[in-house]
Amino acid sequence: MASPDEPVLGRPDAVPSTRIDTFPVQGPLELVHFRSSELTALCPVTDQPDFYTIDIEYVPGAHCIESKSLKLYLRTFDGRGIFAEHLAPEVAGHLAEAVGVPVTVTLAQQVRGGIVTTVTATGSPA
Repeated sequence: MASPDEPVLGRPDAVPSTRIDTFPVQGPLELVHFRSSELTALCPVTDQPDFYTIDIEYVPGAHCIESKSLKLYLRTFDGRGIFAEHLAPEVAGHLAEAVGVPVTVTLAQQVRGGIVTTVTATGSPA
């Protein structure tokens, strides 16, 4: 098994991790947009699963987010109790640190009790 410090890209044994791999930008890019309907977490009050569609957008500087490492990162929230209002800024901040530019995350929680919750947060690198 590879070290957790090794990139996820190309590793068949990769497991969910907070590691975000990046790769250099080649040429000017105006926007990168990811969308996934595979993000889940737990309601911290009821322990019931919350299912989300997540949209991630950023204008790359020197690096782009590698999509397999992003998918594995999003899996780290499976089974974790967290409110959508805390999840969106946590993901945005983590991704912004990885690529060194602001990243905007929008979460749309599937209907619960007849209510749809949508949260948008923008993280900035430190």
